[in-house]
Amino acid sequence: MTADTRSPFLSLHLLETLVAVLPVRDENGQPKTLVYGGVERHMITSQARRRAERVHTRHRANAGIGPLKGRSMGIRTREWALLTAAELESAHGWDKEQALSTARAVIEASGLKFGDPAKRTVANLTKVLIFAPTDTGVRIAAHIAAHAEELGEWRDAYLAAQKATAKKPRRGAAKKTEEPDAGREGGAEQSATVTLPPLPKATRDAVLLALAPRDAVDIALYGRFLAEIADSPNVDGAVQTSHAFTVHPAEQIEDFYAAADDAKLDRKRNALSFLDTADDAGAGMTGYQSLISGTFYRHAVLDREQLRTNLRRAGMAREEAEEAAVAAEQEFVNAFVEAFPEAKKNSTASTGSLPALVLAFEGERPYNYAAAFQNPVDENPEGGGGEGAAGQAAVRRLLRHHLFVSKRRRDLRSGRVLTYAPEIADLLEEADLTGSVDVVDFIEDLTP
Repeated sequence: MTADTRSPFLSLHLLETLVAVLPVRDENGQPKTLVYGGVERHMITSQARRRAERVHTRHRANAGIGPLKGRSMGIRTREWALLTAAELESAHGWDKEQALSTARAVIEASGLKFGDPAKRTVANLTKVLIFAPTDTGVRIAAHIAAHAEELGEWRDAYLAAQKATAKKPRRGAAKKTEEPDAGREGGAEQSATVTLPPLPKATRDAVLLALAPRDAVDIALYGRFLAEIADSPNVDGAVQTSHAFTVHPAEQIEDFYAAADDAKLDRKRNALSFLDTADDAGAGMTGYQSLISGTFYRHAVLDREQLRTNLRRAGMAREEAEEAAVAAEQEFVNAFVEAFPEAKKNSTASTGSLPALVLAFEGERPYNYAAAFQNPVDENPEGGGGEGAAGQAAVRRLLRHHLFVSKRRRDLRSGRVLTYAPEIADLLEEADLTGSVDVVDFIEDLTP
C-alpha cells in the first residue's frame, strides 16, 4: 500500500488482562478509577501510557533497534541548564561553577523561568518540563563555548543586575521614614530602576534553535507545548491516546505485607538459647499496598497526515519525511503493544504482560470502541446468565462491535488482529471474520 492510498487515521484497540498490579496511582497511593456504565472501573491514565510508549520508542532508537534506529529523538526534563553545564565541563573544559551559572543565565534570559534561587534543589531547574531534542544541551554548550568572552561579560552584568533587582522591596512594604535615606545612594529607588541586560540576539536564536523540535521523531509523534517562549514552535501531536479502563466492575485488594530484617533473622537462626531471640521476633517493616486485577480496554490513534506535517515543518524534505513517517508508524504500533507503565514492575512483574487481542484498522476518522463495554461484563458462567471470563467475553464484544460498525462505515479497511492467548486464537478460528479482519502473527503485520 502506497502513502497516497493510506487512510488518514490508524486506529488501534487492545485488550489485556492484568493480575495483582498497580501500574498507576493517585496522590494517596490508591488505584485510579472512573465511573462508566453506572459502575466503578479501574483506570490506567493516558499520561502513564503515553510516557511508557514514548520512552520505549526512544530507548529502542538509541540502542539501534527497530525502524527508528539512528533517528533523532527527544527527552523531557527540567535539567537543561545542568545538562548544558555538564557539556561545557566535559567537552569544553569549563570550570563547574562558571559553566552552571552561564548555562542557567543564558537559558533563563531566553525566556524560561527557573526555580527559587534560594532553594538549592530547584534553583537550576526550569519551572516546567521541556520536551526538546536530546542534543539540545550539547548545541547550547557549543554556542556558549564559541562566544565565551562575550557571554562571560554578559553573564557577569546579568547576574549583577539580577542581584540588585532582588533587593527591590516588596510592593506595599511600609516605609520607615517619609523622607528617602540619603545615606543609601538611592536605596530602593535605585534598585527599582535596574534592568537586566538582554541576551545577545545571536545567542537567543541559537538557544531557540536548540530547543526547537527539529527532526526529533518522538516530538512529531507525541507533540509538545511550550508556553513560556512565544516564538518557540509548539507541535500538535499526531498520536491520540485514551484512558484504559476495565471492561467489568473494579476489583481491588488491600495487600498486607511484612518485610523481613535479614540481620535480625540471622541472629535468631544462630541463637544459642531461646533467651537470645527475645528481641528478634517480628518483621522489620509492615504495611499495606493496593493492588488491582482485571481485563482492560485501551485505544490509540495515529494521525498520519499530522505526523507528516510535523516532520516537514521540522525541516525534512517530503521524501525523507515520508520515510521517517513510515518508520515512526511501525514503531508507534510496536510501543502500543509492547510498552507498559513501570510502577511496581519489580514487585508485580506487570511489564511482562502480553495482550489478549490487538485490533488495528484504517479509516477517514478515528474510531473509539469504548461503547462496546458501557454495559460491564458479567463474569458469571454463561449458563448462569453471565458472559463467562472477562478476557474472552471482551474479545467477543470487541469483534462483534467492529464487524457491526464495518458494515456501516465504508471507509474502514485493513482490519487486522493479533493475539498472544491460545484460547483467543481458538475463538478467532470459530468467528466469521471473512472480508473484515485478517489474523496476523507478528506486530509488524498490524500496519501495512
